[in-house]
Amino acid sequence: MPGQFFQKPGPELRDRVPPGQHLAKGFPVLTYGDTPIISQADWRFQVWGLATRKTFSWDDLMAMPQSEFTADFHCVTTWSKLDVQWRGVKVTDFMQAVELDPKATHVMQHCYGDYTTNISLDDFLREENFFAHTLFGEPLPAEHGGPLRLVVPHLYAWKSAKWINGLEFLSEMQLGFWERNGYHHRGEPWSEERYSSRY
Repeated sequence: MPGQFFQKPGPELRDRVPPGQHLAKGFPVLTYGDTPIISQADWRFQVWGLATRKTFSWDDLMAMPQSEFTADFHCVTTWSKLDVQWRGVKVTDFMQAVELDPKATHVMQHCYGDYTTNISLDDFLREENFFAHTLFGEPLPAEHGGPLRLVVPHLYAWKSAKWINGLEFLSEMQLGFWERNGYHHRGEPWSEERYSSRY
């Protein structure tokens, strides 16, 4: 029953819950395909394209500045979860280790399991974005994208790629998995950018 798992937000939350969204009482898991299981020892993260090619290990990630985050989380399937607590690495801190070509304007996120999703460089480099490895004080579970996922709070959650293992920097927009299958190329919740006008 919808009321068992979701509730309509009250008027006091109209500045935090985008149009068409309902509050989740838990933290739903939505995944297309199998859930990859990757150990921290085996995990690798690559950067390529319009950037100097580089590979990071888990130890490299842990050596970067670590931060605590509390952010609201909005899924395109019309649920939101408020005040999610994470720990990880700010995108802006991670990018200190990346040599970027000035011609780069877009990013393709690549993940274990062959999932991809695109994001503009301007959306990617926002100060509030981060790579998360901890959720509510525990190592990020595989079903929520562990060992590492990107979190982009200002866009729908399919842009917060689970099991992320690479960034390909591009000079123009290319479409990722869901974008090729009808989802909006950007996915901004307050404008309800759920689906592409091409479909």
